[in-house]
Amino acid sequence: MSEIKQISLFVENRPGRTAKVAKTLSDAGVNIRALTIAEAGDFGVIRMVLDDPDKGYKVLKESAFTVSMTDVLAVEMKDIPGGLYEIVNTLGQNEINVDYAYAFVTAKAERAMLILRVDDIARAKQVLGEKMVKIATKEEIQSI
Repeated sequence: MSEIKQISLFVENRPGRTAKVAKTLSDAGVNIRALTIAEAGDFGVIRMVLDDPDKGYKVLKESAFTVSMTDVLAVEMKDIPGGLYEIVNTLGQNEINVDYAYAFVTAKAERAMLILRVDDIARAKQVLGEKMVKIATKEEIQSI
């Protein structure tokens, strides 16, 4: 299965909240592989890909965070101009909507990874696979 589990938290937009999230995960030995924070007035949404999403979900829930787990795709993206275009254009041409996305470059800068939440994961995997876009496995994300 190539879906990646993403943890999402709904938190107050005030100093120290992100630090509390990071400390909770750190104390539990859970590593953050990718992260994005979106501000929405007095609140924000933190989305993360973790090396151990089940454990991360559990410790955040136990710490009284409002947390959910969602399936997303992690795809390898060419780290060149047009790398993002190749992926999102393929999805758009196939009527697959990108709800949101965020990207990162691996530590050794060997590749760029794009985390995608789409409206049809199965179809997205199919059309991206046909274009030879590599979809990362859970194990590959955990080892980055």
